[in-house]
Amino acid sequence: MQAFYADNFVLPLPIGHRFPMAKYALLRDRMLLELPAVELIQAPSASDGELALVHTPTYINAISQGLLDASAQREIGFPWSLAMAERSRRSVGASLAAARQAIGLGNPAGPAGLAANLAGGTHHAYADKGSGFCVFNDVAVAARLMQAEWARHYRHLRPPLKVAIVDLDVHQGNGTAKIFANDDSVFTLSLHGEKNFPFRKESSDLDVELPDGCTDSAYLQALEHALDELARRFEPGLVLFVAGADPFIGDRLGRLSLSYDGLEARERRVFDWAWQRRVPLAFCMAGGYATDIHQTVQVQMNTYRVALEYAKRWQNSGQ
Repeated sequence: MQAFYADNFVLPLPIGHRFPMAKYALLRDRMLLELPAVELIQAPSASDGELALVHTPTYINAISQGLLDASAQREIGFPWSLAMAERSRRSVGASLAAARQAIGLGNPAGPAGLAANLAGGTHHAYADKGSGFCVFNDVAVAARLMQAEWARHYRHLRPPLKVAIVDLDVHQGNGTAKIFANDDSVFTLSLHGEKNFPFRKESSDLDVELPDGCTDSAYLQALEHALDELARRFEPGLVLFVAGADPFIGDRLGRLSLSYDGLEARERRVFDWAWQRRVPLAFCMAGGYATDIHQTVQVQMNTYRVALEYAKRWQNSGQ
């Protein structure tokens, strides 16, 4: 399984900043030691043209040239720097590479079925602004680019590509929901904390709001109902999975109470849903703010261990 990283592009954050930038390098270090079957590849940088499939030219230029005003930087939560701009492009580029690898467009070997971004999940970014530690919306750009590449590759041979975004970060994917509002080709599913950020939410195709303190059993039941509803209403050709670590009980910003086992069961259910339908899936790690940063990394390591099982199924199936 291929996984794409950009942790060598580090934001110069002020001392005491609450964003856990170090988690990305810690995750990659552990994967190198413990999961040699994952091929780690440095992410490419998303181009202006790729970003413009979702974002406005004015906003792309503001990020590239450092033209964001103070209020826009506060809403994002990061001070602007060249490193911030490049890391944001690489975070998108990682999801683009993962989606392309999963779906296998132009690859004689066919779809890999499963690929990953070690970061990403920047679902609070809108077309014209960033928010909540999110600069560009990687899953939205990935959905749009894969649809465009699919159309060029297959022309009139196959129907247009439909994409399901399964967002299981603890915070609603408000930017993603707004970007794809009234778009029948992309289904947005968000399972999130009812009282958590963002406090003014957008309307996804399917929103499932969970109470503070929600535990494994209730969460997994809600997920099962949501996936059943997704299956009833939509038949995707690609799944983009936002596998946030922040529903974990030890998360500072999560307010839910999932255990390691509960989160691992969540991953198994999503990967299995896609596998049963032979739908390629690309995933990204999204949020994770545990008091002990190593707990966040452990949640993410568990995600990759489960993903490898399903990657092997794809490989063995010859799909």
